[in-house]
Amino acid sequence: GCGRASVACPAPAAAMDGLRQRFERFLEQKNVATEALGALEARTGVEKRYLAAGALALLGLYLLFGYGASLLCNVIGFVYPAYASVKAIESPSKEDDTVWLTYWVVYALFGLVEFFSDLLLFWFPFYYAGKCAFLLFCMTPGPWNGALLLYHRVIRPLFLKHHMALDSAASQLSGRALDLAAGITRDAK
Repeated sequence: GCGRASVACPAPAAAMDGLRQRFERFLEQKNVATEALGALEARTGVEKRYLAAGALALLGLYLLFGYGASLLCNVIGFVYPAYASVKAIESPSKEDDTVWLTYWVVYALFGLVEFFSDLLLFWFPFYYAGKCAFLLFCMTPGPWNGALLLYHRVIRPLFLKHHMALDSAASQLSGRALDLAAGITRDAK
């Protein structure tokens, strides 16, 4: 089988080839990152794929050992998705809106879970590298989009099972909030 030393496993090699091809396609696109890499390539003579790989390696090391890894991880999980969300809003297509709205639902749920488990998770080594990898997984384009997978396999079934109770609780809370606001307004007069 695949686990023996004499038999090679084709899956990891194929996965690496797929990643390498995606990486090369990304470097061929026109965007701010590839333009900056092109300018650096022109100045240094180092191919932009090596510059990009080096930048990714430094970013990974910083996430593992650097001060402020939490901020960097949150910037990675917020800045590009926010930019892509604005582009999706401005595009005529509905599919990209759904993809990024789903990302934000997963991001918000992850943030809520993280808030309550932060005291425990903070002590795990390489937590922020794992969190960053998770957020990148959630924004991966195509069929392996982590946010869509999590939404359809976990969040949606839970929502469909409990949405009536959630709607009722939200209705009661909004009614109480309106009553409280009316009472405060009455008392202020």
